[in-house]
Amino acid sequence: MDAGIQNHEEHYVHDLTSPTATGLCAEMLGVADEACLAGDFELAADIYTSQLAELEHTDRGLCLRKADALARGGRISDALDSYCIAANLQALRPDELQILVEVIAHTIRTKEQSDSKTISVGSTSNSIFFDSDEMDKEQNFDLFSCRLCKSLLMEPMSLVCGHTFCKRCLEDDLAKECRSCSLKTNNSPRQFTMDGLRVNVIISGLIGKWFNSESRARRYWSEGECLWKKMDLTNAILKFNTAIELESCECRLLARRAELFMEMKNFGQAIKDGDAMCRLRPLWPKAHYIKAAAFRSTGRNEEALQEYFCCLALKSDWIAVKLEAQKEPTLSCSKFKDGNSSILPRSENVNSGISSPFVQPVLKRKWTEDTKGFEPPNKQLKEDNVSSCKSLPTFSGERQVPSQLLDSADFECSLCMRLFYEPVTTPCGHTFCLKCLERCLDHCPNCPLCKENLSEYLATRSYNKTLIMEELLQRYFCDELAERRKVHEEEMKELSNLNQEVPIFVCTMAFPTIPCPLHVFEPRYRLMIRRSMETGTKQFGMCIADELKGFADHGCMLEVRDVKFFPDGRSVVDTIGIARFKVLSHGQRDGYHTANIEYLEDEMVEGDELTELLKLHDSVYDQALGWFTSLKDDMKNQIISHFGQLPVKDSDPQGNPNGPAWCWWLLAVLPLENKAQLTILAMNSLKDRLVAIRRVLIFVTRKRPR
Repeated sequence: MDAGIQNHEEHYVHDLTSPTATGLCAEMLGVADEACLAGDFELAADIYTSQLAELEHTDRGLCLRKADALARGGRISDALDSYCIAANLQALRPDELQILVEVIAHTIRTKEQSDSKTISVGSTSNSIFFDSDEMDKEQNFDLFSCRLCKSLLMEPMSLVCGHTFCKRCLEDDLAKECRSCSLKTNNSPRQFTMDGLRVNVIISGLIGKWFNSESRARRYWSEGECLWKKMDLTNAILKFNTAIELESCECRLLARRAELFMEMKNFGQAIKDGDAMCRLRPLWPKAHYIKAAAFRSTGRNEEALQEYFCCLALKSDWIAVKLEAQKEPTLSCSKFKDGNSSILPRSENVNSGISSPFVQPVLKRKWTEDTKGFEPPNKQLKEDNVSSCKSLPTFSGERQVPSQLLDSADFECSLCMRLFYEPVTTPCGHTFCLKCLERCLDHCPNCPLCKENLSEYLATRSYNKTLIMEELLQRYFCDELAERRKVHEEEMKELSNLNQEVPIFVCTMAFPTIPCPLHVFEPRYRLMIRRSMETGTKQFGMCIADELKGFADHGCMLEVRDVKFFPDGRSVVDTIGIARFKVLSHGQRDGYHTANIEYLEDEMVEGDELTELLKLHDSVYDQALGWFTSLKDDMKNQIISHFGQLPVKDSDPQGNPNGPAWCWWLLAVLPLENKAQLTILAMNSLKDRLVAIRRVLIFVTRKRPR
């Protein structure tokens, strides 16, 4: 959301003090306000819509609130409809359209920026070389390489999307988005930006442990880059020298030092680094390109052109090399003159030093005629050089972790003390099992280790798995991970049983077919609702409290239809009753109540009993319809807004094991105490239930004032 729009919310609230607003529910309006603060404008708009439906006359201020929520949620067309309704009641003032104007302006501005945006990745120095990204496409980088700098991860930081990069690479990346999944980091909450993120503690420690020498070299390399950026070239080269002493076979490091030597005009040392790279990676085009550039800078044109030819033999579509090679016309003429001057343009003076296009046909022709002079080193040479190096992560493409350094204890969650399962990393850099972290955040929005506030992390609920941790577990501890997964699946299977240890929400009366909205804020019920969603059952039991047993012996199973989360972890859960049950035994699990249950079904009748039942059913339904029709309009509207219309009479009252839906609707709206409702809920005879409802209808009809 645009900052201007967000700040505007703090001081701009539409008036709801008009006479028509007296029937509004202050608690629901408060929930809508919290939804707006959390950015859940859809929920806010739904609440405003339901509140408007309960009013006899449309409230202008509530219409404007709904319109603002729709506009900020991106539903401009629907927002305009609501603004029009408010305008028909009273002309709109300019300040009442401020949010709409800001949203439209923000949308247009964002689109223009998107259309004109060009992404360019900055270099740490003004390099004289070209196509560095293109040159590295052929190289395969392993799990421990940053996808931005293509080197060993240094100070690894895990983004909210789960991908991990070097801290410095993220700071220098002008695109400000994850290069693996395009997640925008500059528009994220503060905790997910560079100011809020911290180094991934576990990954940083593992890299330091497994690749100690290379990790230290990367640190010196990074320090050298920083000094180079500040143009302190003397101290920068010292850092590069120290890094290369630790990792003499790191070709990318040698390439950067060669570039630094070139900037320092120390072309002799640049040539030496070029030689070293060509020995280590004879088939790497960039090594020959750097060497060619160094030769050319010292005036050794024939050797430069030879290296350019090697580059093009290895990468024929490298445009930058072709352009560089064309800058050597004198050399080309003197070296390749073979008596057939017809290949030269007549207007061209071959000794004039002017760039000429004849180099490319000469290159192709001479490469065919005399391959020995310019043939790049073969693979055997590469293998010979590789075997003499102590470690070759850069050109072998795969770092190998020493087996003696592998320890499953490094991959244990500090909360459950078991192997990580679905590891997630917090903005403060600590890693936990997903389920362990969620349970901790149910109780307190702080990191369990460093106690840093994670309110923004909790608000977004962006619990994406840290992919590098997941891959490390699969690669090095596959057996242990399989066992851990088996334990988790067994736990989920146990939680999915809707007869044994069924989770029980102790709160209110619920009935089959009747909606039951819940406001969930207690940690134990947060866990219970989350588990019901994770297992896929989306069900739990609802019972009223009992002073002796904890909860009543009968209840109703609820099915979750939707969940809306608030920034502090609370939620509004939309459920509906689906079946009645009897409690066989009471229990507890992780703080919430559980029960072994059996489901209740109405007894079926036939013959004369069925005929009598049908007459009773029709009679009580007509009595119920008469009672509801006689209610005042405001009372009827209030009932309809919460429970819907009175269901139609069933043609087959025994068609559903729970009986007709209208019975439960009536039981929910009649002014009865919970204990009386519970008695009727527990009945497994439709006849008995109809008789009880008829008695209640007679009672409330007599008591109603005339």
